[in-house]
Amino acid sequence: MAGHSQFKNIMHRKGRQDSVRSKLFSKLAREITVAAKAGLPDPDMNPRLRLAIQNAKAQSMPKDNIERAIKKAMGGDTENYEEIRYEGYGPGGVAVIVEALTDNRNRTASNVRSYFTKAGGALGETGSVSFMFDRVGEIVYPAGAGSADKVMEAAIEAGAEDVVSDEDGHTIYTAFGDLGDVSSALEASLGPAESVKTVWKPQTGTPVDEEKAESVMKLIGNLDEDDDVQNVYANYEVDEATLAKLSAA
Repeated sequence: MAGHSQFKNIMHRKGRQDSVRSKLFSKLAREITVAAKAGLPDPDMNPRLRLAIQNAKAQSMPKDNIERAIKKAMGGDTENYEEIRYEGYGPGGVAVIVEALTDNRNRTASNVRSYFTKAGGALGETGSVSFMFDRVGEIVYPAGAGSADKVMEAAIEAGAEDVVSDEDGHTIYTAFGDLGDVSSALEASLGPAESVKTVWKPQTGTPVDEEKAESVMKLIGNLDEDDDVQNVYANYEVDEATLAKLSAA
């Protein structure tokens, strides 16, 4: 157990709450459909589908929406979504990884490239920045799940690799292949998690000043608002004062 990591994955969503929620549900439904189509429609027999449903429930996605997304995967007219990963550099040399699910590769590639270009960044080849990240499992619990010591003890017992606890909650990291087992063990001791997923965790951060941080956050926001983009990861580091100032803007 490596103690408290300095890694913080900061996601910024823009727009009014209803619009953001609708877009989030759409992305969760797409992941459920793809997971169900890639394996069996039974979550007990399909780990990826089980995680997708768990994350949808954690975001209060209605049961009818979840069932509709699963049924859609069984239909003959279902879109064929392709999983694509884009990598590139944003303002200040910040490394960025974008995961997308798309039924039109050309449209998505064009959109993602334009976001990077407008931000003063550039897309690279696959593998151009992912070597600076580790592919790991991430399990998130609210602060109310217990004290930092309680969660740390539960994580160690479950076989996790690292824990980050702050006033916002607890983030537990696992080896990529251990995510399912660790999340099940933690659910038994701490209850259901807010989210369980695989992520790209930066090995080191790239410090940026206020100007560059604002540009990076705008890039991430534009990417995150794209319907085809599922997840965005970046290795930028911003000091607390700058982050508070930008968040309040």
